[in-house]
Amino acid sequence: MRDTISYDQQQDTIRSRLPIVVVVLLLTSITLVVRMVLFQAPPEPRVAAYVQAIRDANYSATRRETSSRGILYDRTGQRLAVNSVRYRVGISANLVSDPDQMVQDLSTILNLDPLRVNEIIRSRTSYALLATNVSPEVWSQLNALNSPAIVSEQIPRRYYPQGALAGQLLGFVAGAGEDFIGYNGVEGRYEPWLAGRTATQVTSTIPFELPVEIGNLESGADLVLTLDRDVQYLVEEVLAQAVADTGANGGTIIVMNPNTGDILAMASYPPLDPNNIPLDDAQALRNPAISDIYEPGSVMKVVTVAAALERGAITPDWVYNDQGSYNVGNRVIMNWDRQPYGLVDVTSILVNSLNIGAAKIAVEQLGLDGFYAMMSAFGFGQLTRVDLDGEQPGILRTPGDSLWSESDLGANSYGQGVSVTPLQMLNSFNVIANGGLLIQPRIVSQVIRGQEVTTIEPDVRRRVISEETARIVTEMMVAAVEVGLDESARLPGYTVAGKTGTAEIPSIEGYLNNATNVTFIGFLPADAPTVSVLIKLDQPSSGTFASQTAAPVFRRLAERLVTYLEIPTDDIRAQLREAGGAVSVIRP
Repeated sequence: MRDTISYDQQQDTIRSRLPIVVVVLLLTSITLVVRMVLFQAPPEPRVAAYVQAIRDANYSATRRETSSRGILYDRTGQRLAVNSVRYRVGISANLVSDPDQMVQDLSTILNLDPLRVNEIIRSRTSYALLATNVSPEVWSQLNALNSPAIVSEQIPRRYYPQGALAGQLLGFVAGAGEDFIGYNGVEGRYEPWLAGRTATQVTSTIPFELPVEIGNLESGADLVLTLDRDVQYLVEEVLAQAVADTGANGGTIIVMNPNTGDILAMASYPPLDPNNIPLDDAQALRNPAISDIYEPGSVMKVVTVAAALERGAITPDWVYNDQGSYNVGNRVIMNWDRQPYGLVDVTSILVNSLNIGAAKIAVEQLGLDGFYAMMSAFGFGQLTRVDLDGEQPGILRTPGDSLWSESDLGANSYGQGVSVTPLQMLNSFNVIANGGLLIQPRIVSQVIRGQEVTTIEPDVRRRVISEETARIVTEMMVAAVEVGLDESARLPGYTVAGKTGTAEIPSIEGYLNNATNVTFIGFLPADAPTVSVLIKLDQPSSGTFASQTAAPVFRRLAERLVTYLEIPTDDIRAQLREAGGAVSVIRP
């Protein structure tokens, strides 16, 4: 009886568990069928790539080649940026036929620890990195081993043979391979043109199998700059001496051809060596000539006078009564020496650098619409569109801006309350030097792709003033240098047109005490300008005014420039003119 009960219980247990077993078996079968179907389907791309990499590791290697980056030349053909090559070297240990000999060769050529090399080779791994930054000379020794186990990759490097010369203007290159990219200056702006092309090739390591060549990769375009290496060297030398002599915190010098917009030299102090870039110091990488803005001071009076003459708001004979102070928008404007000048004409405003005269022209003669329309026409508050990375547009507040006030109209007329870049300020003077045209500054004159040479022509953006207005203002600027406050810029044998600017430095709490930025801008010969120059010094301690500091620097630079650029004296040019010769061509 007891055995019968036990048997029945077992049967009940089996019957109760049987559906569970059936369900489990059914699910397992379905899973196996699904897995079999999925196994036949295309795998997920990442998985496929991984599987292929494992599959190919034993009989193929990946080789990457990058064509050369374009070379930068100065206007005379001197190389400013070139390419060098380094190598990254690895080993496919599973392809080494003689481990002992390979350990000896690699440790000797690469100057590596033999124990480390031995460990790598005995691992029989498909790839292991041995060394980076290998020189071409060392690589040639490795290549002479003619071993399929040695894997190398070219790593391009950018080299600047002139060192720190024009470093801020040229920019720099960082990275490797496809990430070998130009930053700042010419390198950054023309990156798409300069960059070489990179190609990747999978090569077979199976003996007797012929490799497939990548083929010829198109190199980056070479660029010929408007920059003159010797003028650049001269400018940097003069600037460094000026900073030392005046105790300035820094400074900028720009030399241009006002007739074409060509930048012949552009330097700021302290300099930057693109071969040794401080990547952790963003400020050091900037080009102050186009990236830093400042209030220019009295050099802006030239623009104010030119604007008023062009719009017919004044004539060269216009006069006013200078009483020593002038109220504009509850701001009392005074002359630099706090003195009244009585009856004053337009030329005297520039000769004596009178704030009141400039303010009266802007407020009473030009008015809001006329003044700011002409400021815009001269390019203030806008990018010059120079072909360099990092340019800033400056700051020109106009009526309607939340921060503009009525007093700005008076202050802007003599260069306060308006911020410019050094290049922007010099380019506005080029308008006067070239007869009234606003020309886009440029640094690249030619693009070379193989045998094809493309010349980039000067870009005239618009006419700002007439030739007659430019001539009248030039004569006033000559008077400022010959008989005015700016006489320390005079150059024997040449007629110089120029103007100084001394500007207080704004801060969050107002203008700094006993601190100024000083500027001198001039061009010569005044009657047929060939070269224009901006000198800017930051907070010089040897003198407060630009006539004491910046103007003498202009003279020292100009004395050497006229010799190098072979600019004839006024007397010689007069003789050349009579003989029908050209008198305003900078030699190539």
